[in-house]
Amino acid sequence: MSWVQVYSASNSLEAHSLKGMLESMGIEVVLKGESLSSATGELPSDAIAVTIWVDTMREQQARQALHDYEAQAEQVWFCHACDEENGGSFEICWQCGSPRNER
Repeated sequence: MSWVQVYSASNSLEAHSLKGMLESMGIEVVLKGESLSSATGELPSDAIAVTIWVDTMREQQARQALHDYEAQAEQVWFCHACDEENGGSFEICWQCGSPRNER
C-alpha cells in the first residue's frame, strides 16, 4: 500500500476527529507527528502539526471529504433557541447547548 499526505491538522484532537470521519467512510488512515506534540513551544508550530495520510487509491475521496469539512467549518449558523452565532464546525450552540437545527 502506498500512502499520501492529504491534510495537516491544527492539533491532535482535530486529527483524530478527521481520522474518525474518514474511517467511517471506509478509508484507512495513518496519523503522523503526534509524538512531536510534547515539544510544543520548542519547535515551530508547523513542525508539530499532525498529518493525515491515506492510501493513494482513496486520495481523491479523502480530499473531497476534507474539502467539505473545511467548507462547513467556514459557514456560521444561528441558534434557534438563543440566536447566538456559532461556527460551522459546532453541532451544538456554544452559548446555550441547544443542538444545531434548521429554522
